[in-house]
Amino acid sequence: MTKSKILVADGNVQFRSAVRDYLITRENVGKVDVATDGMEALAMLRRDRYDVLILDLILPKADGLYVLEQLATSEASPSVIVVSAMRHEDMVRQACSFGAKYYMVKPVDPEALYRRICDITDSNVIIASQTVGISNTPRTLDEKIASVFLTIGIPAHIKGYHYLRDAIRMVYNRPDTINRITKELYPTIATHFQTSPSKVERAIRHAIEVAWTRGRIENINQLFGYNIYSKNDKPTNGEFIALVADKFVMEDARERGRSIDMKAAQ
Repeated sequence: MTKSKILVADGNVQFRSAVRDYLITRENVGKVDVATDGMEALAMLRRDRYDVLILDLILPKADGLYVLEQLATSEASPSVIVVSAMRHEDMVRQACSFGAKYYMVKPVDPEALYRRICDITDSNVIIASQTVGISNTPRTLDEKIASVFLTIGIPAHIKGYHYLRDAIRMVYNRPDTINRITKELYPTIATHFQTSPSKVERAIRHAIEVAWTRGRIENINQLFGYNIYSKNDKPTNGEFIALVADKFVMEDARERGRSIDMKAAQ
């Protein structure tokens, strides 16, 4: 019997340990390695051959979509099962378009994950990409923000990620705050993170520059539904914060409208 070699790339130590400890006891699993971030996962995939990669989308240093993009250009890539807390349909479509065979939403039972691995390794034909465990449960604001950052390529390990998340959250809850970005927004975030307003401003600017450097402009335009930016047309901090916050406000308004229409129809 040929035993599978599996790589688990996930930033959560409890998840990595639980999956590895379960899988290594299975008769048809020969080896289970773990990677704690996206760059480590890519390095391990270059050094060794794996049959299956279990991949989270939110990873330090390089996110899961970047890993999938790199694997798309590789001649000998493992079959990929994405296991992530991100449940947005756009994320599912994007991951599957990059070659993921399955998309499973956390929390995931190791036994269910093992069954998906068997589906892949026991088949000699290409398995159509499938989604498992996708929920229609409304997402939190932080989940929505994380989804946007992941889509446009802002990595979670940089300081600007956290500052920008708080800024969007503040403007979402109090839209007029965007008019006091230097006098209130930056100082409030600086106090929360025990730093200076100028460092908050620079870190947010850097986070936006990273997204543009990584070249996911088409993702940004698709996210907002129209061609708003080009490679050389980078928004200011205030413009970007307001744009994302307004997107969530409008989405909430549409969801409330649909809810009212459904109640009226009943």
